[in-house]
Amino acid sequence: MSKQHPIVAVTGSSGAGTSTVKRAFEHIFRREGINPAVIEGDSYHRFDRMTMKVKMAEATAANRTFSHFGPEANIFKKLEETFLSYGDTGMGERRYYLHSPEEASEQNQRLGTSLNPGEFTPWEPFPANTDLLFYEGLHGGVKGDDYDVARLVDLLIGVVPIVNLEWIQKIHRDNAERGYSARTIVETILRRMPDYINHICPQFSETHINFQRVPTVDTSNPFIRRDIPTPDESFVIIHFRRGVKAQFAIEPTYLLQMIPDSFMSSPTSLVVNGGKMGFAMELILTPIIHRMIEEKKTVA
Repeated sequence: MSKQHPIVAVTGSSGAGTSTVKRAFEHIFRREGINPAVIEGDSYHRFDRMTMKVKMAEATAANRTFSHFGPEANIFKKLEETFLSYGDTGMGERRYYLHSPEEASEQNQRLGTSLNPGEFTPWEPFPANTDLLFYEGLHGGVKGDDYDVARLVDLLIGVVPIVNLEWIQKIHRDNAERGYSARTIVETILRRMPDYINHICPQFSETHINFQRVPTVDTSNPFIRRDIPTPDESFVIIHFRRGVKAQFAIEPTYLLQMIPDSFMSSPTSLVVNGGKMGFAMELILTPIIHRMIEEKKTVA
């Protein structure tokens, strides 16, 4: 952890809604005039898309657990090294995983390359003089036998809907955006489950704040649900790890006054209407980020 070069990470599994939190942080950074170095979790995958398919087939044939959630498919030591380097010097390396033709075209134009979707750009240095490092992806708080990313993060945010809602969101996203069949998506969910349990879930005990979305409509069978519950058809449980309210000067009474119809369900959990999730995030996170930048100035 570093006051001079702070690190903020948003962690959550595929389809969990980390992009919503990312947008909230983007609003905060723009409003506060903060210049972040941004890295994406997908850029720390070990294999490009074509190689991953080959490795997946090999693992399936050998009846082995293998998924993007686990250590075999990721370079966790590189992620740890990136966080260590940034915390020490404010610098490091990053690359991009090209999800789509649009992303490939943008990066090819910038780099003068001819990369395809599913490939990585070359590693390149962070821009100089950034205010903080911002990570969004699957493994912002991952820990293992020879790596511990969570210990290096100054503010670690978890995004974790209840599992049925997570599956519904993933099924709809992968079908609409990637053209996968429902059967293929369900097979992916089943294949990933051991890695989900062993490498994704434990991170949410390391986070400072968790945002967990809970639907208020029936999601008993997520595999036949035709619509994703809307924000207003859900609550968001905002859980503060013990000691975090004092650490970050979070005042629950103020939040209850500012967020209509919110309530404390326990001394460490605030419940808000799902439609207020983005507002609640900015209300809670803006003062924390502002304090980080002020503390950074005192040690610069």
